[in-house]
Amino acid sequence: MSKIEPIRNPAIKFTQLFIENKWQNSSDGATCDVINPATEELICKVQIGNESDVNAAVAAARRAFQPDAPWRLMDASQRGRLMEKLCDLIERDRTYLASLETIDSGKAFSNAYDEMGYSVDCLRYYAGWCDKIHGTTVPCDGEFVCMTRREPVGVVGQIIPWNYPLMMVAWKLGPALATGCTIVLKPSELTPLSALYVASLVAEAGFPPGVVNIVVGYGVGVGTAITNHPDVDKVAFTGSTAVGRDVMRSAAVSNLKRCTFELGGKSPLVVCEDCHDLDEAVKISHNAIFGNHGQNCCAGSRTFVHESIYDEFVKKATELAKKRVLGDPFAADTQQGPQVSQVQMNRILKYIDSGVRDGAKVEFGGARWGNKGFFVSPTVFSGVTDDMTIAKEEIFGPVQSILKYSSFDDVIRRANATSYGLASGILTKDITKALYFAKRIQAGSVWVNCYDAVLTQTPFGGFKQSGHGRELGESGLDEYLEDKTITIKVPAKL
Repeated sequence: MSKIEPIRNPAIKFTQLFIENKWQNSSDGATCDVINPATEELICKVQIGNESDVNAAVAAARRAFQPDAPWRLMDASQRGRLMEKLCDLIERDRTYLASLETIDSGKAFSNAYDEMGYSVDCLRYYAGWCDKIHGTTVPCDGEFVCMTRREPVGVVGQIIPWNYPLMMVAWKLGPALATGCTIVLKPSELTPLSALYVASLVAEAGFPPGVVNIVVGYGVGVGTAITNHPDVDKVAFTGSTAVGRDVMRSAAVSNLKRCTFELGGKSPLVVCEDCHDLDEAVKISHNAIFGNHGQNCCAGSRTFVHESIYDEFVKKATELAKKRVLGDPFAADTQQGPQVSQVQMNRILKYIDSGVRDGAKVEFGGARWGNKGFFVSPTVFSGVTDDMTIAKEEIFGPVQSILKYSSFDDVIRRANATSYGLASGILTKDITKALYFAKRIQAGSVWVNCYDAVLTQTPFGGFKQSGHGRELGESGLDEYLEDKTITIKVPAKL
């Protein structure tokens, strides 16, 4: 990474809506400011869509999904080649895109550069699936021959968050394009720049007009217009549980459109007394919560540590947090940049205040870092108990809450005592204990002796109020496919 030179002031090339492979202003000309969270300075203004613009994008996507449209008539293998071409273009412009992501979201350039690679890996994985989505033949009673076809669900609305702007574009576009759907995608108004640039690469790659449409906008406005639209067949939403409920209500009232959700989390990471190495356990736990500045839906935000190693763990965790390097996201040694916005920074600081009021001990951090940019010091709390707000609610920031446990069965009960169920982890030498935990924990992902090992080939999603449906892996395709049964009567004799 040290040999990759970032572009500190990347040119902003696209700020309009992308509909039917054309750039256009919003119908009312509304714009919003895009702010660099590290400097609090204006990057640019982008066009903000509204219901009228969503209607135009959905109409374009519907035209592209007509049975005789080029996208529908295209060989599945050709769809894969188009996706591969898009991947090649992202790789060509990887440094530019990572630089754009850095000024837009505040994440360290080294992380942004890595995420460009992960995004390409995801798209290439799904490109390989295009001509491998098979129906079946079904043995039936009577004089029938039955077969199934797997067909694209139709026009899909995709609403993505600000914490992983381009990665979430890849997670959403990958399976939708592989299955032959058409798309209206809404990036966050806080971090729209990389998605808009990728839109230009969609056109450059040669995708037919209307297959991918991108409309920047607010949740109340573009988001609600997508979820309410009667000609949208499915919505994929990543964001908060509260907004997920609103999306589900809109989907039900409009046309019972299919929904997949990847929502909030308050994920437990259990550090056993027999973990392989305490220093390594501290490091895994540190990265589990402080990665991406704590702005991670599956962050290990409840660190349960066995009482026999608790005091030593807290000491080491505090020392590691003190060494964490904050500052200029473009600097090679920076590990943590700013939070995405002032609103998010203030929200995190309020949670920290609540932890202090509830009696948890701040071992390190606990305040804003610096006086410019939306930085929050990496914060370590000890003495956290299950009833405290910081142990119950999703903070979405660099705040490590360390809880003590004694009984293994009891810590599993405590880990499950939440409305969320997105992810979990356990650090132990005992494989039997790990499997015991994995069987009983209520979470979509269980990581053993690691954390946040999200792999393109494996399904990702949540239990309970962390959502339903899955992204990534073969399971991610199922969310964009309909099964059609074709039954043919064949007489026993001619």
